[in-house]
Amino acid sequence: MIVSVIGGTGPQGLGIAERLAIAGVEVIVGSRKEEKALDVVAKAKEELADYDLNMVGMANEDAAKAGDVLILTVPLAAQKPTVEGIKEFCTDKIVMDATVPLETAIGGKPFRFVDLMEGSAAERTAKLLEGTGAKVICAFCNISNSHLSNIPEEIDCDCLIAGDDKEAKEIAAEIIDKIPGIKTIDTGILEKARIIEKITPLLIGLNIKYKSHYGGLRITGIPALDKD
Repeated sequence: MIVSVIGGTGPQGLGIAERLAIAGVEVIVGSRKEEKALDVVAKAKEELADYDLNMVGMANEDAAKAGDVLILTVPLAAQKPTVEGIKEFCTDKIVMDATVPLETAIGGKPFRFVDLMEGSAAERTAKLLEGTGAKVICAFCNISNSHLSNIPEEIDCDCLIAGDDKEAKEIAAEIIDKIPGIKTIDTGILEKARIIEKITPLLIGLNIKYKSHYGGLRITGIPALDKD
């Protein structure tokens, strides 16, 4: 299975790509410009020379076409044009969306949330991909960039996901759980993304308040993923 990280040259996307590649997943790092993706991947392989990374760089469109599962990691302002640019390659694929509507998109503060007409960023992606058969899942919103880049330390945080397709969520969880320390928690239908995405500015605010970079979330008392 090939996992393509769309917009994967930023801290979050690259961190996810590196973590999955270290875990043995075949990963494509996508970028608006292929040259940037190639440069970022080359640097990552140099910095992580102790690992045999099966990771290549491509333009977003090529990455989306080649990937079996897509992970969208772009800022809110880039979400719509990026999704529209890869829409034709999303047919019947799992699309994990890590977009969070932060006020930084309009020049505001990172610990403030922007309400979207669609309800959540993930629901916006689902609306943009309507008719393609793509199975959109809200994922990775509450895993900090600092956690992802802190290789090889385990990530002390659960990953909350939401989506309308049970089988797609199970496949997504299998991929996410390859990252050491993470436990995937299925919160339910895609509409729950409205709650998940609001956790991110809360965690950012806590990290600022307590001068930390590793604030995370653990859900206790329930199984990692309901497979009944």
